[in-house]
Amino acid sequence: MHKQDGNAEARELFPSTTQVDEAIPERAREYLAQALNSVNAPAGAVMLTASSVDAMLKAKGYTDGSLYSRIDKAATEHIITEDMAKWAHEVRLDANEQRHADSGASLPSTEDAHHAIAFAMALGQFMFVLPSQVRRGIQEAKSS
Repeated sequence: MHKQDGNAEARELFPSTTQVDEAIPERAREYLAQALNSVNAPAGAVMLTASSVDAMLKAKGYTDGSLYSRIDKAATEHIITEDMAKWAHEVRLDANEQRHADSGASLPSTEDAHHAIAFAMALGQFMFVLPSQVRRGIQEAKSS
C-alpha cells in the first residue's frame, strides 16, 4: 500500500479556479471557461479555446468567411496586432488538427492546452476587458 504525504503540494486544481472576466461576451466566455475546466482533456480544451477565439471575433463583427480570414481581417483592421494574429493562427491550426483527427498530428499536451488558453485569455483582455476598464475609468472620472 502506498502512503500519501499529507503535506504534498497541489500542482493544479480541477475544475480550474481561474475566472473568465464578465467583460468577455457570453459565448466566448463560456467556451473559455469550459476549456479551463477541461484542460485535463487537452484536445478538447484546445478545440474549445479556438471556439472562444472565434466567438470573440464574431462579437466584434467578424462573421464572414473562415476563422482564418476573420483573424487576418481583424489584424488588417488593427483590431488585433500582427503578433496576435500569428498566435491566433497557431491556436486555430492546433484545433484543426484535433477536429479533423489528422493522423500525422500528435495529440496536444496539457501544456499545449495551457498555451492556447493563455492566448485566449490575453485576447479577451485586449479586446474586451481593457476597453471595459477604460470606459469605466472615464465614467468614474466624469462623475468625480
